[in-house]
Amino acid sequence: MSAKSEPPKTYRGFVARYPKLAQAWDAMADAGADGPLDKKDTRLIKLAISIGAMREGAVHSNVRKALDLGIDRAEIEQVVALAASTLGMPSTVAIYSWVQDVFESRKNP
Repeated sequence: MSAKSEPPKTYRGFVARYPKLAQAWDAMADAGADGPLDKKDTRLIKLAISIGAMREGAVHSNVRKALDLGIDRAEIEQVVALAASTLGMPSTVAIYSWVQDVFESRKNP
C-alpha cells in the first residue's frame, strides 16, 4: 500500500482560509462512514458517486484515495466501465481520462 497522498495545494489553501468549513466537511465524511461497509467498499462507492455526478475533482480525489488504500487499477477501472451503460460513452470516456490523469501523475511525481 502506498503512502497517503497530500491533498492538492488549492484545497489546502481553501481549508486554511476556511477552517470551520473544513471541520464541517470532515464531520460529514465521518458520519457517512459510520456503518457496516469497509473502507474499500466505501471508497469505491464514493468514486462511483463522483463519476455519476461528473465531478472531475472528486473523481481525481477518490482515485488518489483508492490507490492510497491499496485498491488496484483494475478495480478502479471497472467502476468506470460500470458507468458506461448509465452515463453513455462520451461521458464515460471523459471520466476514464480523469482517472488516467491520476495514474499518470503517480508514475511521474
